[in-house]
Amino acid sequence: MSATRILLLGPPGAGKGTQAARIVKRLGVPHISTGDMLRQAVAAGTDVGLRAKSVMESGELVSDEIVTAIAKERLAQEDASSGFVLDGFPRTLAQAKALGSLLQESGISLECCLALTVDVNALVERLLKRADIEGRKDDTEEAIRQRMTVYAEQTEPLLDYYRERGVLIEIPGMGDINEISDAIEKALETQ
Repeated sequence: MSATRILLLGPPGAGKGTQAARIVKRLGVPHISTGDMLRQAVAAGTDVGLRAKSVMESGELVSDEIVTAIAKERLAQEDASSGFVLDGFPRTLAQAKALGSLLQESGISLECCLALTVDVNALVERLLKRADIEGRKDDTEEAIRQRMTVYAEQTEPLLDYYRERGVLIEIPGMGDINEISDAIEKALETQ
């Protein structure tokens, strides 16, 4: 694989976390998941966590300001200097522009945006099962469907944004995990 500064896009439950874990293992770069960082902040009761908790439970997106601040701190850490896999950031056009500015300030650019394409109804079923297994209180059917609506309105426009920059690769995200992983690996080899 030649690309090491990678963004994974896809709706909640599309398999971004699963595929990110496989990519980071092969590349030796950190998996930067703003969702995980926010859940940790909520569990720890930090200032950011308290501000984000009610927003997350309603299925809405946490503000661009909070998410960008968390991502900026994380991208500045030493282990991200040789590359990263972003998962959950950016989610809005404003966040994508902020990411571009952050990376430009560091003299680097995003090399690849992998977008996992999936069937929404299958995702709802997948997330409800995950909620039972992991005890995730933010994964009620109502909240899941709200997150899908928010994703369609606020995050899907990023596909065109990254397509225009020549870094978007769309990968079918339904089916066998290994086949999806193989498709991702082949796509990254061309970047």
